[in-house]
Amino acid sequence: MEIFSSLADGFTVALTTQNLFLALLGCFLGTLMGALPGLGPANGVAILIPIAFSLGLGPTPSLILLTSVYYGAMYGGRISSILLNIPGDEPAMMTCLDGYPMARQGKAGEALSLSGIASFVGAFFATCGLVLLAPQLVKIALLFGPAEYFVLFTLAFATLGGISSTNQAKSAFAAALGLGIAMIGSDSQTGSQRFTFGEIHLFDGIDFLIAIVGLFALSEVFIFLEHHRGDAVGRKGGMQIGRLLPDLAVLRRCVPTMGRSTIIGFISGVLPGAGASLGSFLSYSLEKSAVDRDGKTFGKGDPRGVVAPEVGNNAASGGALVPMLALGVPGSGTTAVLLAVLLQLNITPGPLLFQKNPDVVWGLIAALFIGNFMLLALNIPLVGLFTRVLLVPTRILMPVVAMISFMGIYGITGSTFDVMLMVGFGLLGWVLRKLDVPLVPIILGILLGNEMEVNLRRAMTISDGDWSILVGSPLAVILWVIAITGFLLPIFLGARVKNRMKKDRLIEEMDAAD
Repeated sequence: MEIFSSLADGFTVALTTQNLFLALLGCFLGTLMGALPGLGPANGVAILIPIAFSLGLGPTPSLILLTSVYYGAMYGGRISSILLNIPGDEPAMMTCLDGYPMARQGKAGEALSLSGIASFVGAFFATCGLVLLAPQLVKIALLFGPAEYFVLFTLAFATLGGISSTNQAKSAFAAALGLGIAMIGSDSQTGSQRFTFGEIHLFDGIDFLIAIVGLFALSEVFIFLEHHRGDAVGRKGGMQIGRLLPDLAVLRRCVPTMGRSTIIGFISGVLPGAGASLGSFLSYSLEKSAVDRDGKTFGKGDPRGVVAPEVGNNAASGGALVPMLALGVPGSGTTAVLLAVLLQLNITPGPLLFQKNPDVVWGLIAALFIGNFMLLALNIPLVGLFTRVLLVPTRILMPVVAMISFMGIYGITGSTFDVMLMVGFGLLGWVLRKLDVPLVPIILGILLGNEMEVNLRRAMTISDGDWSILVGSPLAVILWVIAITGFLLPIFLGARVKNRMKKDRLIEEMDAAD
């Protein structure tokens, strides 16, 4: 009953005119950004961070805006997948397999509406799981000492590459780079300067918002400048939307699919490093093996082939918030960006969050429920409007992204040095993306580096320099086993999973062409 009482207090916080407007605005902008291939949830949230802070919003309104963008972008990723056969981001890849064939059959409207309903179901029940599971994780997290926290942060680095990662060496390099950047500034114990090279602007370290906006938003602009893409994303698409609402018989057929995929997706989100990509892939693959073993309908426009991955990736997105809020460890790339927002607002995620800032966390959860209903209401009647965003030329879109980045960072810091530093991170992000080095571990290193160092020093002080304290409790041993397994598993299975995803998509496309 205490949970429901806290949730009721959260609705009191969320149900204000300002917060409702911000949730609606975030859902709308997130859907627009999700519809554009290449941006995705992490980039969408990163682009809007400067706006949220420059408006002077409080902690709860800022989080409501940015998490609404997060959920909206997960919804929006299906639009280009269905209409153009171009996934908005990696989790939307599996939606192409049956969504695009449905669109070619004149059922684009039905496919878009079905995917919107599926996204609602996955996100809604994942938020319910967040309400029930996060407070229980908090009780476990109270058992953590400095050594266990250090191992927990190590686990986050080891598993953030995800099961679909094919090059863990690059993930490890990115994490080390992030930890190196986190060391810039004053030593927390001795006060001595590290890697500042006499530059006074670096004495307080590097603000992770500058790194996030540079690595994600500006690097996208530099990629655009390199390739000079001036055409609209949807130039090749003359797809007819057709009727919007699917038949009730189709919806009834999809109900068991929604149930199975919600469970699979939520578990994938809660597990560190699994994320929405694995949730989408597993949901589609298991649903296909359960209802279409002969391959007669899946890949040819089966509505269940649209519903399964959409439920899976949205349930995983909600599940990824559980470890972020309860443990302070992000379960996905976008939640790593949201973690940076919390830290910038002087809110520390983890076991004490539910005790020290109950209004923030429960207000946020209540806003997620509200945002889900808003997204369902927006995504069906406004399908035509959201598809028009695919016609926006990138030569217009990218300068807008750059303008928001520059104005936002300068508005927050008031420093031209920080703006130049952001450009430097943008160039770094551009180079790393060309080398296929993941950016999220860098952000995680910058975010968690100081806390990791502090907890290691505390553990060493408690044990009088005895390193065995890092494996001195059953909880620490369990975390080490998960971390090592999570790091090694992608080396053996990552290429296989990723190749299977691409192979399935290629086979379905060839069948559709025939």
